[in-house]
Amino acid sequence: MKHVIIGNGPAGVVAAETIRKRRPQDDIVLIGDEPGPPYSRMAIPYLLIGNVDEGGTWLRKDPSHFERLRIRCVTGRVATIDTAAKRIALTEGQVFEYDRALIATGSSPVRPPIPGLDSPFVHPCWTLNDARAILALARPGARVLQMGAGFIGCIILEALAQRGVALTVVEMGDRMVPRMMGPGAGGMIKRWCEAKGVTVRTSTRVEAIEPGSNVKARFSGGQVGEFDLVIQATGVRPNIGFLAGSPIKALVGVLTDEKMQTTVPGVYAAGDCAEAYDPVTRQTIVSAIQPNAVDQGYVAAVNMSGGSADATVVTQINVLDTLGLVSTSFGQWQGVPHGEHAELSDPEGFRYLRLEFDQDVLIGSNSLGMTEHVGVMRGLVEGGIRLGAWKDRLVADPTRLMEAYLATAQAQEQFQGHSRGSVR
Repeated sequence: MKHVIIGNGPAGVVAAETIRKRRPQDDIVLIGDEPGPPYSRMAIPYLLIGNVDEGGTWLRKDPSHFERLRIRCVTGRVATIDTAAKRIALTEGQVFEYDRALIATGSSPVRPPIPGLDSPFVHPCWTLNDARAILALARPGARVLQMGAGFIGCIILEALAQRGVALTVVEMGDRMVPRMMGPGAGGMIKRWCEAKGVTVRTSTRVEAIEPGSNVKARFSGGQVGEFDLVIQATGVRPNIGFLAGSPIKALVGVLTDEKMQTTVPGVYAAGDCAEAYDPVTRQTIVSAIQPNAVDQGYVAAVNMSGGSADATVVTQINVLDTLGLVSTSFGQWQGVPHGEHAELSDPEGFRYLRLEFDQDVLIGSNSLGMTEHVGVMRGLVEGGIRLGAWKDRLVADPTRLMEAYLATAQAQEQFQGHSRGSVR
C-alpha cells in the first residue's frame, strides 16, 4: 500500500512513524516544502533566544531517522490532488500515486494589505529562513516593531525581549491575545508587558511601512516611528489553496470526521489545516496547537493503516508564558448567551481567573498567574462534567475548583465505570 503525507510538521511526522510501525512493508512518502529535516515551528523562539541551535529545532535529532524507517522525504510544494486518479502533483513536476493520503499542510502567516511589507526589514517569524533574517537584525538595542499580539505574537515577543531589543508591539484589538483572552485577562497581560519595558499599543494598526536606511511605520492616529526591524505576527490561515476545485470539502480548514477522514474516502487531514467536529462545543473547529496536531496525526495514521481510532475531542487549550506571566485559555472562554460566569481579579498581584458556565457545566476559562488549577479546568471542560450545586459554589468562589472536581468528576467516573461493568 502507498501512503503519501503532504506536510512534514508534527502531524505528518507522527503519522508517518505510526504507519511504519503498523505497516512495515508499505511505501511512505513524506512531502515538505522547505529544504532540510522536519522541524518544529514552536522551537523557533528558542532559536532566537539562543537556547538551541538549528539542529535543536529538528523534530527528530538523528539525521538518519527517516532513512532508517524507510520513509522517503521529498521537498516540494503540492500543486494538485487528483482524488479520482489518486495522484498528487508537485509544482516541481513530480507526481505520486497513493492508496491513502494525509493532508497535514499546516498554516501560513496572513499577509495584511499594508503598503511596504516587501521591505527587507520586514519579516514574519514562521520559518527557519525567517529566523535567520531576524537573528541578523534583532541585535541588542535594535528598534523592533511587532505587528500583532496574539498567541504566536506573544511567544515571539518573549524571544525578542530576551534578545535585548527596544520592542514596540501593536495590536488591532482592544487587548493583548484577543482571540484567547477576555478584556480582564488581556488587559492584565498588557500591563505586565509594559512593566517589563515593552511598549504596547492596542486598538492601533500599522497603515504603511516606508523604506529608508531602516523603515518608518505609520500608525492609525497619525503617529510615525522608526525601526530597524518589523515582525509580522498578524495571524495564520490553513494551507488549503491547492484543494480549490477538489471534491475534498473545506470551510476554514479541511472538514474531517472522527476518523480524521475527509469527505473523500482514503484522504485524511490532521493538524492546523484540519477542521474537525468537537463534541464539547458541538461544532467543527480548527485548533492550531501542536498537541492537537500530534493527536490527529496519530488517529489518521491508525485508520490509514487499517486500524480503527477516533478523535474524541478537539483540544482547545492554550498555555502561554509571556515574560514570566503564565496564562491559560480553555474551551469556550468567551462564554455563551445566557451563560453565567465567575471572576476573580487581583490586578496588583497579576492573578486572574474567570470561569464560564452553560447551565451547570464549565465550558471555558481564562486564568493568569494561577497555574495550580490548569489540570482541573481541563478535566472539567473536556469532560463536560455536570457540577450540580457546585456550580453556584464556584460562582461564589472560583478558587474551589479542586473541591468541585473531586466531588463531581470523580463521582461521575465511578458511576460510569460501575455502569460499564454491569453490562455483559
